[in-house]
This record gives sequence, C-alpha cells and structure tokens, in this order.
Amino acid sequence: MTSSRTAAGWGTATHPGGVRLPFPIIDEVSRHCLSDDEPETVHVEVHLPGRLDPARLRTAFRRALLTHPRVLMREVPGRRHRQSFAWELTGEPDSDPVSFVRPGPDALGRARARALTQCPSLALSPPMRLEVIEVDGGTAAGEPPEAGVPGATRTVLLLTMHHTALDAGSGLRVLATTAELYGGSAALPVPGPVRPDPSGPAPAATDGTGRAVRARPVRVAPDSRPEPVRARAAGNGMLQAELPVPPRVGRTGGLAPWTVNDQLLVAASLMVGRWNVSQGRPAGPVRITMPVDDRPRGREMPMGNGTRLVEVTMTSEDPRYTDLLLGERPDLAAVARLLGTTARRTRALKSAQGAPLGPGASLLTARLLPVGIRGALTRVARRAAAPWTSTALVTNIGRVPYPLDFGDAGRAIAVWFSAPARMPRGLSVAAASTDGRLHVTLRWSRALLGDAAGTHLAGLFEQSLSTTSQVTRAGSNAWGFGPEADTPEADATAPDPEAPGARGKACRPGRPYDRDALRPDPTPGGARSARENRERPS
Repeated sequence: MTSSRTAAGWGTATHPGGVRLPFPIIDEVSRHCLSDDEPETVHVEVHLPGRLDPARLRTAFRRALLTHPRVLMREVPGRRHRQSFAWELTGEPDSDPVSFVRPGPDALGRARARALTQCPSLALSPPMRLEVIEVDGGTAAGEPPEAGVPGATRTVLLLTMHHTALDAGSGLRVLATTAELYGGSAALPVPGPVRPDPSGPAPAATDGTGRAVRARPVRVAPDSRPEPVRARAAGNGMLQAELPVPPRVGRTGGLAPWTVNDQLLVAASLMVGRWNVSQGRPAGPVRITMPVDDRPRGREMPMGNGTRLVEVTMTSEDPRYTDLLLGERPDLAAVARLLGTTARRTRALKSAQGAPLGPGASLLTARLLPVGIRGALTRVARRAAAPWTSTALVTNIGRVPYPLDFGDAGRAIAVWFSAPARMPRGLSVAAASTDGRLHVTLRWSRALLGDAAGTHLAGLFEQSLSTTSQVTRAGSNAWGFGPEADTPEADATAPDPEAPGARGKACRPGRPYDRDALRPDPTPGGARSARENRERPS
C-alpha cells in the first residue's frame, strides 16, 4: 500500500516495509523491560533566543530525518515465539512528528511533563516527536522575566525519544542537522572523542590492606513518605538547573589529573552519600553507571543506542576517608584523593573495549530461544540483580559539539537533556554545557523519591560540585596531583572551557534548605527550572 501525502509532503498512512534490522542487545533488553509506570523516554531541550518559521522548521526537520535514515524505523510486529525483534526502516516518516504548542504561561512545563509521561510509539516511524514552544521573554530556562524587565520571544525545541530506539546523542545529532538545514550554514567538521591509552591498571576499592573489596553498592535511600504512598507513585520527577561550568585542572604535557566528567561523578557520589546519611543509612560504596560514547559526531554518526555502559566504583582507596568525605564540610584533601582515584578508573574504563551491557546481557539475548522466553528470563535476571545494580546513572555530554545555529532564530543558549530513572536504580543525573554554562538535569523515580527529596538531592549535588570546584581551583599540586602525579588523564570526555566555580552553600545533610534552593514541579511528571521553583515552592 502506498501512502497518501499532505501538502507538506508527510505521509498520512503507514509506509510499506523496507530493510529489516535485528534489535541490538541494548534495544532488546530495553524492550523486554518496558513498564507503563515508568516510560522509557529521553528528552533533549534546546533553547533559542529568537523565533522559528514553522514551515521552514518542518521542512528542515524532515530533511534531517532523511539525512539520517536509521532514525526512520518502527518495530516489526510479531508473535512471542519469533526468534528476534526487528526494526523496519521505512525510508520516510509515517506522520509529521513536529507540533507547535499553544503559547501560555505553563506551556513549557506541560511539554516537559509530556516528555516524562508520554512515550513515542515504537509502531510509528520515527519513534520521536518534536514540540516547539514559544516563551515570551524570560531566561534560557523559559522562566518569566523579572518584573518591569521586557523580554523578546524565545523558542524551545523539546525532542522526546523512545529510549528503546534512540539515545540523547542521536537526538542531538538530528537537531544539529536540522539547524544546519534551517540556517543554511555549511556543516563544519565535528571532532570525535579521543580516548587516551591507559598507562596502568585502574585502582580498585580496597579495605586498607590492599585487598580488593567486592561490596554490594548502596542504594539511594527512599524518602520519608509512607510506604503505601511511594508504592502508588508512578513516573519520574525532574528538576533542571543552570550552574557554572566546573573549572578544569591545569595541564602538564597536555594531560590533566582529572576532568570535568570526573568532578560530576564525585559530586554525584557525595550527593548520594550525604543524602543517605541524612536518612539514617550507613555509608557504603557508591557505584555509578557511566555511558561512554565513542561514535563520530558528524553526519556519519550511527543512529540508535550507540553507547556502552561502564560502572565506576566511587570509593576512596582508603576507607578511613569516608567520614572526611561525608562530613558537614568535606575534607578537601580527601576529595582531591577521590578525584584522582576516580580519574584513573574512568580513564581505564573509557579506553577498554567490551559488550554494551556486559557478557550477561549478551547471553540473555542470544537467539537460542523465542523472544517471549528470553523476555521472561531477562526480567527475572533483572529482579535478581537488583541489589547489585549501580547506585545512580551519570551521563555527561560535555561541551555540546554542535553550534546549533538556526540562522535568524539564533544559536542555542541552553541545552538540557535527561535519561530515564527507572527502578531499582531510580536516579539519573545528566549534564551538558553550552555558552559557558553547565545545564544539569536531575531525574528520579517517584516510587523512590518525592518532589521534596528531589529538591534536597539537587541542593546536595550543587554543594558537592562546588566542593570539587573549590579543590580544582585550589590547585592540584597542593594535593599531590600536579606534574608529579604518576597517572594524569586527558580531558577527552568533557572539554568545557574554564568558568567561575559553583557557589558553595554549606548545609548539613538533612537540614532544611534556604529559600534559594531548587524546587521541583509539584505536578505529576513535571519539572520547573531553578528560579521559577524558588518563586513557587512545592
């Protein structure tokens, strides 16, 4: 059956099938574990200072999809006894994924809520949607302008993708191609990530005697809501913040003791540790899942889920440092030691090669049994492995490698994105830097944390990142990680320019935060930005 066309050239009926591709390992595991309570969505949010022409944007986005035909896919329907899931490349979109949201004071908040609660269908090509929201004045986060201060209309592009099919890197590449086609600017070469060769083995967590410790990672402690309330909670909460980019350590011979990415990992581990202590939980080893993306960044970038997941043990080599790290004011020397240890671990993990989800996932997805049986086994294995699942997910794009120049609408002034936060992990932190600012998204499972707890965690993360910035600004030589350090690391993952450090707000875990603390949207699945949450506390 051939599809009919609209005036804009979009198909209004399902296109006949084209090339079929078996699901990769990551896609199949995600497909087996889908849940209506926690939609598997990824959202990318680009803020522009001007307005876009609707017809030009639709045309540019369609041409971008055709430029990346791997995005134009849908799941092939089938029975449970089939041997594998498969993607069907359609060659053209099944329908127009671009929509323009009716302007209003809560338009951006509602669009963010939809990004967390309404997953694009895998049965339609492409498994993504692009919402365009116009915001009158305000800041890059879409907040209302200060009283008496006029502001021009700005535009927010909110791209929501089904994470079974696509990841944030793929979505950002599609938006970059859209910007090139809309603005008419020639595509500039985009350097890919560079992984330094490891100079030695990664240090392991030890018990003080040099023996490696294989301890079960701690879980993020649930908040103080009654258990029945948490059990009935569904979906994710989200909070976005704009922070200064952490400073980089001075380099020697082109290498640095630790990167911005390492600072984000350490800040996340301190956040979790201090939160758990405030909830009366004992301190323990924090393990963080970190996506590593080795794909090229140009138009030839492979679409789909192209990252491999590695786990970083966030413990000091000396367990006696735990109390120093989780005190009211973390000991700067202990933080510096943890930064150096983390840098050596991440450098080794990023340079190593391996299966995207490890050998266990490869075994579970081997095409020896029908997909129905493989799905049941995968879900059982996931529940059995829940106690050993990492504590949190931290994903960092670093400095956005694309100009995202939409011509007369201007260049991107902010880019946020978020990753799913499904249980049993229940917490993800995503970061990207644009225009000299760090844009951080904290996303959590409502079955684990409520809005107030999300606010608390966001405040702890900001304080912890301020601590790592303070250590970095103080100079690595003071802590034994300068030119004399034996294992420096190249800053390949997060090549952000230096910026003023984050402001510190010393606050003991568990104590109330001041009125400037971040506040999440109290509406289900929603999120507000920092200043709006300060003005409208939950």
